[in-house]
Amino acid sequence: MLATLTEDRFSDPDWIFERKLDGVRCLARRDRRGRVQLHSRNDKDMSGTYPEIAEALSAAVGSAGTDLVVDGEVVAFEGRRTSFERLQGRLGLTDPDEARATGIAVFYYVFDILHLDGHDVRRLPNLTRKRVLRDALTFDDPLRYVTHRRTAGEEAFRAACERGDEGVIAKRSAAPYTGGRSKDWLKFKCVRDQELVVGGWTNPRGSRSGFGALLVGYYDSDTLVYAGKVGTGFDGRLLHAVKDELDRLAADDSPFGRGRVTGKDVHWVRPELVAQIAFTEWTRDGRLRHPRFQGLRTDKAARDVVREQR
Repeated sequence: MLATLTEDRFSDPDWIFERKLDGVRCLARRDRRGRVQLHSRNDKDMSGTYPEIAEALSAAVGSAGTDLVVDGEVVAFEGRRTSFERLQGRLGLTDPDEARATGIAVFYYVFDILHLDGHDVRRLPNLTRKRVLRDALTFDDPLRYVTHRRTAGEEAFRAACERGDEGVIAKRSAAPYTGGRSKDWLKFKCVRDQELVVGGWTNPRGSRSGFGALLVGYYDSDTLVYAGKVGTGFDGRLLHAVKDELDRLAADDSPFGRGRVTGKDVHWVRPELVAQIAFTEWTRDGRLRHPRFQGLRTDKAARDVVREQR
């Protein structure tokens, strides 16, 4: 279940409001033998990437629940803020020992439950599922329960922005858990960022190595729409790591079906990489203003990337 972006901030007794986290969405399954699998939004196995979370879920049996499926977000922290950029240090790692050796502490914030002891609980109201979830697990680090406020959405949003958080997720209290994007879950964002598809790159200039900028876009139906160039937010390690991915996906022709790409020394790639990009606003001609690279996402398929902000 995915949230829909909205610019309408509101308070309503029929809604709850949770902290928006800057991490990787994760669906976790535990069977009756305590075996755990972690899956991304696009169904990639992340059990080796976050082994401490899998181990904690295996042991975390509350007053109810042996086999279950829960939904949440894996995060890393930079100070008190969740940081997707810091989580990049675990990107692509599947060996548990290598993942632990990064020294990047991760936490799993659990906010929903889908199945419990052979029962499908997705049709239950949101608040009822939260109570079921609270009893189904013991929440000790790295497992954390996502708390919520009721009614006071505007207050929750102001407090989130003052703390420097990503924003707030508003959820209709009585709503069931459904697949896909829903208006029963809404995003109030303090910052502007979104996922975009990489369609090409430009040559580096001066002393820079790897590449100069990424050419990014989003899908409108079956057409990849060009949204601009992203040349900041990379350190030396990222420049080389991303360049390796670009070389792997080299293509002869532009994947962009709409939007004119200007400049020399442009190289094309198959549109398979998904990047998270921060920016200040969309321009009138549909380009990103002041974009900054935050990291690659492996938890979402490129064809699912659409423009969220108009």
